[in-house]
Amino acid sequence: QVQLVESGGGSVQAGGSLRLSCAVSGYTASRYCMAWFRQAPGLEREGVAAIYFNGRESTADSVQGRFTISKDNAKNTFFLQMNSLKPEDTAMYYCAAEPAPCGGLDEYHYNYWGQGTQVTVSS
Repeated sequence: QVQLVESGGGSVQAGGSLRLSCAVSGYTASRYCMAWFRQAPGLEREGVAAIYFNGRESTADSVQGRFTISKDNAKNTFFLQMNSLKPEDTAMYYCAAEPAPCGGLDEYHYNYWGQGTQVTVSS
């Protein structure tokens, strides 16, 4: 059974950094596509960053240059490094995974989801 567990959320001031982790089990990370999504209260869930099984990355324009997705296949874990955080980055962040072919930042492509971790950025 595929399971994803996020960690690393918290509260930070604007301009600060956080690193989210998503530990996966039940599948081989190197053969899956993985992504981070976020949802703020009252808004639709949006894709933040995705990493394909071959290492190719896709990042939303809103976080380009500030957020970086990466993975460690040996540890079956992927990450979201968030720098220069802004109050508008405040949201619940979710990791998601799906076997290839990869769907990038299309949430409907992903069937496996973590429980979410809260990120709060204060001004």
